[in-house]
Amino acid sequence: MNKSKLFSWLQYLLPQHLLSRLTGRLADCRVGWIKNQLIKAFIKRFNVDMSEALQEDPTAFSSFNDFFTRELKPDAREILADPSQLVSPADGAISELGELQHGQLMQAKGINYSLTRLLGGDLEKAQPFMGGSFATIYLSPKDYHRVHMPIQGRLLETIYVPGKLFSVNQATADNVPGLFARNERLVCFFETPAGPMALILVGAMIVAGIETVWDGQVAPPARQVTLRDFNNPQPVVLEKGQEMGRFKLGSTAIVVFGPDAVEWREDLQNGTPVRLGEALAKLKSCS
Repeated sequence: MNKSKLFSWLQYLLPQHLLSRLTGRLADCRVGWIKNQLIKAFIKRFNVDMSEALQEDPTAFSSFNDFFTRELKPDAREILADPSQLVSPADGAISELGELQHGQLMQAKGINYSLTRLLGGDLEKAQPFMGGSFATIYLSPKDYHRVHMPIQGRLLETIYVPGKLFSVNQATADNVPGLFARNERLVCFFETPAGPMALILVGAMIVAGIETVWDGQVAPPARQVTLRDFNNPQPVVLEKGQEMGRFKLGSTAIVVFGPDAVEWREDLQNGTPVRLGEALAKLKSCS
């Protein structure tokens, strides 16, 4: 058995939630020498570019989580203003992207998984996206970990889905079937100029939490499916490039559109690096 398969299969045996919650408590520690050592070691290990951060001094952060979800300088990322272009919601790398085939998304070469299951198991909610397209973006430890809107949108509904906490790196994606539909996740449904959009924040091993700008911390501690309806007199409307959520430690964001909505950049493939705000696709309605 190669190292990737061994790493993936060992995760079935680990107490995933216990490890993640303990890591979360350590990451939220506010004891000066502890959090400073963690932050400095992380910056060195992953070669984090602090010149982009609004706060460049590593010791100024109140905790490791505060550092990890650090805000960037206003000019660190340019959000492409062209209304015909969908932009990347995050820094990271393309894991997979393409068209939905028979209600399935591609996870890795030879591995597909169910859209319906990814969105929480309700076929009615998945129906508008059948025959559409998707992009999966992996956020590595060194990346900026806030997720922004790829297009202007009005929030309709969210579904928190409890699940496992497998790692979401490429080695695990290549070896654990249905990975993103197994893991803890928050599914956010939006109405956009390109039609319906689902933006899914997927938790992972040692991810200490998922937050949104409208609800704050979503996970943990919730451990049951939780649906929230945002069709009210004061809807949540977010502009293109505006922050919508963040991860406390790294994970994956998946964006899904309905049929004939977007056309992905031709050069994008597995492993292609992307940055927040750069063009990801063209809206077909603007073709």
